[in-house]
Formats: sequence, structure tokens, C-alpha cells
Amino acid sequence: MKFGIFYEHQLPRPWAADSEYQLFQDSLTQIELADRLGYHYAWEVEHHFLEEYSHSPSPEVFLGAASQRTKNIRLGHGIVQLTTNHPARVAEKIATLDLLSNGRVELGLGEGASVTELHPFNLRFRDKRLVWEDAVRCTLPMFWNHGWEYHGPFYDFPLRAIIPKPKQKPHPPLWVACSQLDTIKYAAHRGMGALCFKFVDLAAARAWVNAYYHSFLDDQEKLTDYATNPNIAVVAGFMCCETDEEAWRKADGWTFFQFALQLYNKEGPFKPGSVSIWEKYEAWKTTPEGQARSGSELIGSPATIRARLRELAASHVDQVILLNQAGKNKHEDICASLELFAREVMPKFVADEPAHQQWKDAVLRREIVLDHIDTDPFNTRSRLKLSQPPSAEVRDMIAGAVGRPRSSTID
Repeated sequence: MKFGIFYEHQLPRPWAADSEYQLFQDSLTQIELADRLGYHYAWEVEHHFLEEYSHSPSPEVFLGAASQRTKNIRLGHGIVQLTTNHPARVAEKIATLDLLSNGRVELGLGEGASVTELHPFNLRFRDKRLVWEDAVRCTLPMFWNHGWEYHGPFYDFPLRAIIPKPKQKPHPPLWVACSQLDTIKYAAHRGMGALCFKFVDLAAARAWVNAYYHSFLDDQEKLTDYATNPNIAVVAGFMCCETDEEAWRKADGWTFFQFALQLYNKEGPFKPGSVSIWEKYEAWKTTPEGQARSGSELIGSPATIRARLRELAASHVDQVILLNQAGKNKHEDICASLELFAREVMPKFVADEPAHQQWKDAVLRREIVLDHIDTDPFNTRSRLKLSQPPSAEVRDMIAGAVGRPRSSTID
């Protein structure tokens, strides 16, 4: 098993004038520490306009800084919001970062989380999957074709030289953001790795891992000629301390991560500065729902966390991504947690990685046939759903990301 760390750059109110500066500086220090401790990945999100929840609109800039302070840790876009970035700019930025980092980029591709983010880019929420698929077809061949042109339903790109090219050939490993668990099957269908939230228990983990490999092997349909990446990574709330009680005290507020995004999905967009997401969260935490624990957290003593990781290892998850910075937890506590985990938990699971890879290779060669397990009992659907079918309406993007065919209809 491999381990990563995950950043949303949350900044709940109230914050001081220099809070954003300190938040970014602390995060870079944490990634530098994780690199020295032997963690394998550092993942950074891309979100726009989501006050308090995520102050991270430019992951390629942040990861570029991290690339110069680290040597081995892989730098993951978790994710590039492909629907709101022009394909050529994505290819250029990712290739540049891959060169700067000596080939350490992991490329997660996402659609965007809510109308708060998508509508300012003139993109309908219900069209985001169609636009994302067209963007994949337009973007990925830019990594290995010196000259490339594309004429699709949403993107129209004339023949140009796309430079530079990434160090990794033909491109960095590809991932799909799986904010809903059933997207895991879709990631496998497209031949990409699945970036998803932690499963509730061993039974759920096995069901989704099996479903992923069945889709990858028997229902794969790539969008264009890219290299596949059969991998499953899961994100979990994290704090490792000497005792469970200390860990939960220091991780108090980590559920702000999911609460805030769901609030934006259900009630956003909000007038800037008009709503304190943190105050709403503190009120929600007093409710029975807010006080419940999912059981999926990696929060506790080394012994407690080891027990939960053994379940994930038994389900053959490839990577566990530790959600360090969430709510208002402190920089010093995050660093201490990373150090304790690396010293007392991580070595055993890293040592078992060769055996996991042997199992995985046998599955991909069909020497091991996994059971078909119904995933419906384990599918929690809490995110915003499409209220209308996709319109497939062709529109311009209006925030500097030109390249889509012109439309005479702009609301």
C-alpha cells in the first residue's frame, strides 16, 4: 500500500489578513516533511469561488513550488477541473510541471463540483460530463503529438504545436475524481485510476474494488488513445496521536471538509462574504447527524489506525490519501501526526506492497477472477444530482478559456 496527503486549503472564518499566506506556507512545509518521511504522493485540488471550503484555484502553481522543495514525492492534481480550463492550457501547464518535477506528476481529471464553480465559466451543470469527455479527447493527444488539431462537439482547436512535452511518456498517469462512489465504475470504464472517498467497511471496499476491476477488464472504453492506469486511491480523514482521545480532539472539525462542499451543492451560490460556512458547520455539529462518526476515519492511535488500514489492505486498495488539513486543525499537530504515522504505522504496509502488486498483476492477467458483488447496498449518494437531462448546448466559455464553438445563446 502507498500513502498520500491531500490538500483543499480550507480557511474557515474568521481569518486574519495574512491567513492565506500562512496557510500556503504551512502546506509547503508539510509536503517537504512528507517527502523526507517517505510518503508517496501529495494531492492538491482545484476549486473556484468556494469561500472557506477551498482556497485553491491554481494547483499547478502550488505544486510547482512544492516540486522545488521535494525530491521523491509524486505531485498529484486531485483534480484539474477540465471543464473550466482550455485543453491546450492544461497540456502546457501539466507538461511544464512534469519537467520541473523530473517526471513526478499524477494527473487527476474532474468535471467541477457545483453550479457555484461552473456557471461563471458559462457551463451548465447538467452538461459537465459531456464537456469533460470532449475535453479529454481534445487534451490528451496534445501530450504526444507535436502538432495537434481537434474538432469536436464542444471544443474546436486549430492545428498548433503543443509545447513543451512532459517528461513522462506518453503522459503522466491519469485519474478520475470519484466524488460519488458509482463513479468508480466509470473511472474503470475509461481506463483511469479512481480517486474516491474512503469506504465505510471491508465489505464495501471489496465490493467497489471488485466492481472497478470487472469494469476495467470487461467494460473498458477509452475516450482516445491514452495509457491506462488501473489504480484505486481513497481519501480519509486523518490524525495520528498517541491516544484515540488526543487524535479526535486535535482532528475536531475535520468533517467541515464534506459539510462545506455539500452546503455549496445544496444552497449555493452565496453572495460573497454573506454566509459564514463555519458557523453553519458548528450548528450542524450539535445535531445527531453532525455528532455521528462514519467509522471510515483514520483518526486515532497508531494501533487504531493500523486496524483500519488492515481492512483496506485486505480489499486491495492501492493508495490511502490522508486528509491532513481540514477545518481548523493546527500546523504543528499535522506535522506531528505525519511523523508518528510514518514511524509507527506506514512501514509495515509499505513492506507489503510487492505482494499487493503480484495480486494485482494476476487480476489484470485474469489469473485471479474476482467475485461479482452488488455495490448498491454500499452506494451512498449525497451529492447534487442532475435535475434535468444534459442539453448538449454548445456555448462559449467566457473566462478567458476560449476554444469552444461559438453560440448565439448565452444566458
